[in-house]
Amino acid sequence: MTAAFIRPERFSAEEWEARVQLAACYRIFDHLGWTELIYNHISLRVPGPEGDAGCYLINPFGLHYREVRASNLVKVDREGRIVGNSDWPVNPAGITFHGQIHAQVPDAHCVMHVHTTPTLAVCCQEEGLSFTNFYSAQLWGQVAYHDFEGITVRADEGGRILDSAGDKRVLLLRNHGPVVIGQTLPHALSLMWLVQRACEVQLAAQSMGGALRPIPVPVLERCVADSLNFNPRFGAGADSFAALQRIVDGIDPSYRS
Repeated sequence: MTAAFIRPERFSAEEWEARVQLAACYRIFDHLGWTELIYNHISLRVPGPEGDAGCYLINPFGLHYREVRASNLVKVDREGRIVGNSDWPVNPAGITFHGQIHAQVPDAHCVMHVHTTPTLAVCCQEEGLSFTNFYSAQLWGQVAYHDFEGITVRADEGGRILDSAGDKRVLLLRNHGPVVIGQTLPHALSLMWLVQRACEVQLAAQSMGGALRPIPVPVLERCVADSLNFNPRFGAGADSFAALQRIVDGIDPSYRS
């Protein structure tokens, strides 16, 4: 049973619910070891008219993921300007493409970016993700690439990243790390889980030497069609997210404050 936390009056019930969910996700990433000191980002569109105008929530720059709480998440507009009050700034490297994606892609409600060792290592490989294992097979046809331009702090790169993503849910920033675009936060987390596991297995298989066994395209297509647990019509990972949230609630529910 989780502790009861009171919603601050400055937040609507809908925004507070989104804040709690996003703060939980930061704690989940910490639990999974998907952190990078105070860097990387998970962003979530603000519910209602503000979100329709491109406003979203993102982590305060300077805090570790295990310090993120619902109340200290920062609301920014599509240009990266802080909306309301915040004791913390935001990382410009996160604004460059998160703002563009939230503003330009109607169903991009959650955007995640990590630098985990397996995913970044695969992004550094010339051929990128190999569709030769159980996890990557479920990403067939859903992966795009963007060439490395350096640290993503220049605003003009945001548009190019958006163009590179096209209609794909997974964008591998070459030499940098993955970006996933979800219709909901659990959907994005499910995609990131797939990417992480696919890269872990790929690196493990490559380390043994020899060629990776290919999967025929018709089988890859069936894998995508049958991967219903990642399909928004079937919850898109909401049950997995709930399970992980119960774990972080048991560790430290202070993210709810």
